[in-house]
Amino acid sequence: MSDCQLYLISPLDVAGPFVDRLAHALDAGPVAAFQFRVKNVDEHQAARLAEPLQRICADREVAFIVNDSISLAKRLGADGVHLGQGDGEIADARQRLGREAQIGVTCHNSRHLAMEAGEAGADYVAFGAFFPTTTKQTEYVAEPELLTWWQALMEIPCVAIGGITPANAAPLVAAGADFLAVSNAVWGGDEVAAVKAFAALLA
Repeated sequence: MSDCQLYLISPLDVAGPFVDRLAHALDAGPVAAFQFRVKNVDEHQAARLAEPLQRICADREVAFIVNDSISLAKRLGADGVHLGQGDGEIADARQRLGREAQIGVTCHNSRHLAMEAGEAGADYVAFGAFFPTTTKQTEYVAEPELLTWWQALMEIPCVAIGGITPANAAPLVAAGADFLAVSNAVWGGDEVAAVKAFAALLA
């Protein structure tokens, strides 16, 4: 049995039918966390979009993580926040969201950024992109040995992100990823089939 778990990231469009798609995906296999990631909407609109999705996650005991915004995470009472390198300080997030909040940090392909995040109290670090991705512009490319290095050194979990599919994920699991963060591989097609394929890989 693999210790690696699935971490879903939302598409940018989470309105309308996406609510049902999320429920179907979470019912298709084990998912550890769901990250709410929208761009170019104000906080009121983001909160309205998030609330039904947050309920679906809560009903299934899936952690609900807000991307980028500490204030939105606090407003929603989310399970945590995921911070990019320009999205705020871990200490500030901890103070505003509390001890129990899961705080993750994007560390690209940088050992230095990951060590800094760990020392600052992050609950997990995210490395990537491991493969070409259409979800966001790829500025950094990470290699699987980065995951192995981290696992040998640190207790804090690591997340692999970037173009991950059921077909290419096995080397990342073998290298020591604690979580596979996926978006387009699930939402770009049949979300039920995709989650089942990841579940088979991680079983």
